[in-house]
Amino acid sequence: MPFLYDKRLPSIIRPAGIAVAAGLFLTFGAIAALAQGGTVAVTGDGTGGLLGPPTVGNTDAAGDKATDKKGRKKSAPAAKGKGSETASREPVSSDPVGGENVIEVLVNDEPVTGFEVDRRAMLLSGSGVQAQAKANFEAIIKNPKTTERLKALLNQVVQANQGKSREEIIAIFEKKKKDFGMNLQREAFESARKASLPAVKKQAIEELIDERLKLQEAKKQSVTIEDSEVDRVITGIAERNKMTLDQFTKQVGGSIDPMKSRIRAALSWNEVVRRRFGPLINVNTKDVDKMVATAAGSAQEDVELQIQRVQIMLPKKMEEHGIAQRIEEAEKVRSRFTDCKSTAAAATGIPGAKFENIGKRKSSTLPEPTRTLLLNASDGEMLPPSVGDGAVELYVVCGRDSVKSDADKRTQAEGELKQKEFEVMARRYLKDLREDAHIEYR
Repeated sequence: MPFLYDKRLPSIIRPAGIAVAAGLFLTFGAIAALAQGGTVAVTGDGTGGLLGPPTVGNTDAAGDKATDKKGRKKSAPAAKGKGSETASREPVSSDPVGGENVIEVLVNDEPVTGFEVDRRAMLLSGSGVQAQAKANFEAIIKNPKTTERLKALLNQVVQANQGKSREEIIAIFEKKKKDFGMNLQREAFESARKASLPAVKKQAIEELIDERLKLQEAKKQSVTIEDSEVDRVITGIAERNKMTLDQFTKQVGGSIDPMKSRIRAALSWNEVVRRRFGPLINVNTKDVDKMVATAAGSAQEDVELQIQRVQIMLPKKMEEHGIAQRIEEAEKVRSRFTDCKSTAAAATGIPGAKFENIGKRKSSTLPEPTRTLLLNASDGEMLPPSVGDGAVELYVVCGRDSVKSDADKRTQAEGELKQKEFEVMARRYLKDLREDAHIEYR
């Protein structure tokens, strides 16, 4: 009987299996998130922290003046009032290939090309296409032609592996089917993303204008971001998504250059803002106190316990009577105990018993249920015996102190307040740069 018509084959060529093999419902969200890149990636890596604000791209107030401060005529940014140069120009083509050498905008005589706009739009479009990509993929796997393609793929595997067992051929085909499914998933995502491009073209152009201004200002202030720093951020993003750099590059469309440009601009801008406004940032202590006081759970205190422990080791062979005997010996220790000074003496003479003065421990570092039992015990009390890891244990509480736990909260609050100040100054700074710049939409 030919292999192709083996009774086990219908299940392995069923298109619905492609969704499982490709991990559709687990990876579409990841692809969409990865495609966003830029500010999300930078902030996630921590570079938007106290060193400076994350990328600021709010340009709603830009272009309000007909002329810049140098008296040159300016073009208003996209979506301004009737009669502006931006409003009257033809929309950018939705074809990511067409017009790539056309200059879309001049920013202080530095061009932004159609190629850059298209690539940035592809990167930005990833955030809104998840549902459509999933629908596209489901339509593909329901298409009868997909079954025919799978059958053809199976025939190719059989012809290329003559002489191998049925199990070996099935294993090879399953791997091919998984790759096939991943390719279909990628096609579904790219088609959905391409359909969304016209809506994000304007956003892409305005973001690239901001980046040009940020990098130009960074150059004026001799701020240089090394390639190794950008690569470190990119590698970190890939690792957090459990991908190699090659896999990550494929997931974001075959090129990470647009994301690198975004990250470089964000890092440069953070440093520019930090240098210019860092010394001017002054957080009021009262503001920090207020923020800590209003934070959820800020009034909680940790408890530092003074602890002793007696361990009676269990036999290597876990026999029931052996455990019972050790618990009986633990109760004997407990009967001898009077206070923390007597703990070591109470354990003397008990086979396998070991006394340990643990010292001070924060209750938050202790595992449950030991933590709760110790917190509920009185000072100078020995807890009943419990079976731990390879030993019967007796804990003693010898004292406790309340420890204020808001030191970390104060540091965090101070950092958040500084970050907000940086972001306000960064937005104003960028607005000023746009007002001073010569921005010519083509």
